[in-house]
Amino acid sequence: MERETSDKAQATRERILDAAIRVFASKGYHETKVDDIVAEADASKGAVYFHFPGKQQIFLALIDKFANLLQRRLIEAVAQEPDGVQRVNLALQVCLETFAQYRSLAKILLIQASGLGAVFEEKRLEIHDRFARVIQRYLDEAVAAGEIAPIDTEIVAYAWMGAINEVVIRWIYTGQPERERLIAPLCAMLLHSIGVSPERIEATGRR
Repeated sequence: MERETSDKAQATRERILDAAIRVFASKGYHETKVDDIVAEADASKGAVYFHFPGKQQIFLALIDKFANLLQRRLIEAVAQEPDGVQRVNLALQVCLETFAQYRSLAKILLIQASGLGAVFEEKRLEIHDRFARVIQRYLDEAVAAGEIAPIDTEIVAYAWMGAINEVVIRWIYTGQPERERLIAPLCAMLLHSIGVSPERIEATGRR
């Protein structure tokens, strides 16, 4: 009985978050009211407030939801890949493909969370640091395997995050360029920046 109650509560929480994605993506943070999310989720106001004290907590939970999804996909994608450069390439592709597949969530994380105040900025920087560390780990593995020359992987990881942010934010706003056109040249540029040869980049892209 406790398990059934817990599962039902979790399903309600996810329904509220799914509704919040649609409302925030459509109206933006400031124009969204908790009542809008209640109506979209087809839930009672009491159920929403049981899970979330207010709009801010719903928004922060969505950022965590997307970050957890992205990190899980990255780990799963590279788990069986022994090649260091290919692991880096896979991580980049999974990151970009996830942003494309979950465009509304990406919009909340990359655009709406910016400029909303200290709480949101701290959360945004926390997520930014989290994924920079993931990229750094894969770069460190490629250096350790002798596949790329020694570099300051921390600085490179943050530089890559900046490049990815700029390209993805423009894509979220405009839909341009097409996803297929976006991924290959961005991955190639980033791999070239750490000294991977054009031949290796081309071979990596074909795998």
